[in-house]
Amino acid sequence: MKTSNFCISPSWLIIAGAFALLPSAPLSAQDSVQDNAQVSNQDTLFITPKVLLDEVVVSAPVMQTTVSKQEMTHEELNRDNTGQNLPYLLSVTPSLVATSDDGLGVGYTYFRVRGTDHTRINMTVNDVPLNDGESQTVFWVNMTDMASSLSSVNVQRGVGTSTNGSASFGASINMRTDDGLRATNDEEDKSRLSIAFNGGMYNTFKEMVNAHIVLPGRWVANARFSKVNSDGFLYHSTSDLYSYYGDFGWYGKKTQVVGRIFGGREKTAQAWEGVDYETAYGINGADRRTNPADSLNWDMYAQQNAQIAVTHRFTPQWSLNATLHYTHGKGDYEQYKKKKYSYWGLSDSGKSYGFYQKWLENHFAGVVLSTKYISEAVDAQIGVSANDYIGAHWGILDYLETPSATPLPFHYEYYRNSANKIDANTYAKANWRVINRAQEKLSLYADLQYRFIRYSMRGMSDDSMSELPLSKDFHFFNPKAGLTYQNSGHLLAGSFAIANREPSRSNYTENIIFDPATKSYIGKMPEAERLYDYELGYQYAHSRFNIGLNLYFMDYDNQLVLTGRVNDVGKQSTTNVKDSYRMGMELSAGVKFTNWFRWEGNVVLSRNKILNYTETITRYDENWEWTGEEDIFFKETTIAFSPMVTGMSLFTFDIAGFVGTIQTNVTGKQYLDNTQNQTAMLKAYTTTNVNLQYDLPTKKWGKGNKAVPEVKLLCQLNNIFNAKYASNGGSDCSYFMDGKACWPWYYAQAGINVHAGFTVRW
Repeated sequence: MKTSNFCISPSWLIIAGAFALLPSAPLSAQDSVQDNAQVSNQDTLFITPKVLLDEVVVSAPVMQTTVSKQEMTHEELNRDNTGQNLPYLLSVTPSLVATSDDGLGVGYTYFRVRGTDHTRINMTVNDVPLNDGESQTVFWVNMTDMASSLSSVNVQRGVGTSTNGSASFGASINMRTDDGLRATNDEEDKSRLSIAFNGGMYNTFKEMVNAHIVLPGRWVANARFSKVNSDGFLYHSTSDLYSYYGDFGWYGKKTQVVGRIFGGREKTAQAWEGVDYETAYGINGADRRTNPADSLNWDMYAQQNAQIAVTHRFTPQWSLNATLHYTHGKGDYEQYKKKKYSYWGLSDSGKSYGFYQKWLENHFAGVVLSTKYISEAVDAQIGVSANDYIGAHWGILDYLETPSATPLPFHYEYYRNSANKIDANTYAKANWRVINRAQEKLSLYADLQYRFIRYSMRGMSDDSMSELPLSKDFHFFNPKAGLTYQNSGHLLAGSFAIANREPSRSNYTENIIFDPATKSYIGKMPEAERLYDYELGYQYAHSRFNIGLNLYFMDYDNQLVLTGRVNDVGKQSTTNVKDSYRMGMELSAGVKFTNWFRWEGNVVLSRNKILNYTETITRYDENWEWTGEEDIFFKETTIAFSPMVTGMSLFTFDIAGFVGTIQTNVTGKQYLDNTQNQTAMLKAYTTTNVNLQYDLPTKKWGKGNKAVPEVKLLCQLNNIFNAKYASNGGSDCSYFMDGKACWPWYYAQAGINVHAGFTVRW
C-alpha cells in the first residue's frame, strides 16, 4: 500500500507504540479491562444492574457469549458528548466508520460497520424497533443527545441475536434507556438533578437538563431536555435541534410498569451535495468549508416516540415482558433549484428555477412480547412482535421563476403516494450450559426466528412521476447456532447464522417503473438479500490485560451494495449483486498499566469483494450526444465504502478527580463505486481526539454540605493534528469516444475544533 494512500501521521505512532507494549498473541478489547477479567465467570445472560436486593427483574435478552460485541455504559457514551450524534460516540467499536453532512457530526450523521451501511443495521430501544419502516434507517438528527438518556448500548457485529425490527446485516445496536431504580434498594436511591452546558467552534452549543426523581411507594420518574445548535463546519449547514426524554414507573418486587416518551425536532440547512476533490482536501488553498447547496434549502422533521412496558416475574425462573409502542413523525425539506419541468410532472419543455417542498408523515405502532426462563443449566426466551407502519409522501410546488404554460393552483401538489408495512416475527432461543463448573463452562446456543413482511405502495412515485402500484410479501426463516467454551479466563466462541432482509422503499422507486399498458414493471426488480455469517473468536481476560481475535466470513446472496450514486436528498443508491462476501480479522486488546492508567485498542483487516459484477455505463459522443449503454464485466471487484483497514487506540488517565483520554481512529482508503476507480475514492485518514475532565472538590470545599453540588469541567479537542479529510462521498461516470469521465464528490470534515463546558449535579 502506498504511503500517500495510508495517511501516515503522528497519531499512527500512538497506535503502533501501544501495540508494541503487548504480547504478540492475538488481542481483544472490551469496555474495561477490570470488568473483562471476570469474563470466565459470566453466564450468557445479560441482566441490567437496576435490581433490588431480594429480587431480579430481567429486562435484557438471552444472548450468546461472543467476542464480536461491544457493551458501552452511560459514562462511556457521554465521555465525549459535546453535541455530536450517537454514531460518533460509538467510535471505539471495531470497524465502525462515522460520517456527517455538516462535517461536525451535529447535523445528518451516518455510519457503517464492516462496510455495511446504516440502513442494514438493526437498531432498537428497549427491544422496540427504531429503524424507519420504509427507509430502514435511523436519522439521529431527529433525536440529538439521545446518549444522555441511555444506560447502555450493546453493539453486536455480524448477524447477532434475534430481536425485533429489520434484519442485521452488519451489526445490531440495542439501546437501553436510563429508567428504574439505580441502587440496590429503594431507600438508597436518591433524587438527582443535573445541568450541562458546552460551547465550541462554529458556534456549536449544547444545553441539557436532566432530573431523576424518587417518589414514595417505589415510584420513579426521569426527565431530560437537550438543545443543540451549530453553524456546522460547512457554510450554511446550520443545525437547530432539540430532544426530550421522560419516563414514569412503578418498580415492585415482582412487577415493573413504566411509561416512556422521547423524541425531538430538527431544522437543518442542507449540506448533502458534496464538493470536488480539490475543495474537500484543501488543495491549492481551496476553501474546505464550501457548501454548494443554496442557503434557502432547509430540512425539517419532528418525531415522537411512546412506550408502555410491563415486566413481571412469576417465579425465580420465569418472567414476562410486554411493551406497547407508537411513533409519529412528520417533516419536509424545501429547495430552490433549477429543474426540468417534467421533474414536477409538467408537460412544458425546458427548465426553470422552482421553489418546492417534499413532505412525509408516518405512523408506526406495535406490540412486543417475550417470556424468559432462567436456571442453572438453561436460559431460554420466546418472543413475538407485530408492528404496523403507515407512511405518506407528497410534493408541493410553490413558485416557478418561469411560469408553466398551464396555470397552477397555489401550493400545487405534483405527486402523492402512500405505503403500508406489516412486520411480524416470532423467535425462540436458548443457552444450554453443558458444563457449568466454577472455572470451566461449555455452552450451546440456538436461535430460531420466523419473520413475515407485507409491504404495499400506491400513488405516484416522485422518482419517475408515474404510478407505482406495488405489493410484496416476504417470509424469512433466520436460524442461528453457536458454541462457547470458557476456562480460567479463556473464551472460545464460534457461531453460524443466516439473515434475510427485504428491500427498502428507495430500492423500488429508484429502480423500477410501472407500465400501465402492459401492467408490468420496467427495470430490475429489487430482490431480498440473504447473508450466511460465520464467526470464530478467542479471548483471554486477566486482571491486568485482555487479548483476543475474532474471524468472520460473511457470504451474501443478492447483497444490496452502495453504487456511489445518490438521489436528490443525498441518499445513497444501491443495487443487488448476486455473489459477494466480506471477510476479516478483528484484533483488539486492553492493558491496565496502573490503577489510574490503561489502554485499549483494535485493528480490523478485511477483504470485501463482489464476484462476477456487471456495471452498466452510458456512452456519449464528442458532442455529448447519448449513443447507448454498455455493460462492463468484473470478475472480482472491491465493494464500495469498505476500507481494508480500520483501527482505534484509546489511552485513559484517571487520577485525583482528573480524567483524560486520547483516542485515535484510523480508516483506510475506500472506493466510491464498485469498479475500483482510482480517481474516485476516499483517501485513508487518521484523526486523534483529546478529552479532559476534572471533578472540582466542591464537597470538600463545602465541608460536606449536601446543598453543595458536584461540578465537572470538560474540554474536548477533536482532530488535534488538523487532518484534512473526507469521510463520505459518491461518484458518477460517463464514457466518451475518447475515454472515461468521472464526477466524484466528497463530504469534507472539520479540522481541529475545540469545545468546553461543565456539568453541575445535585
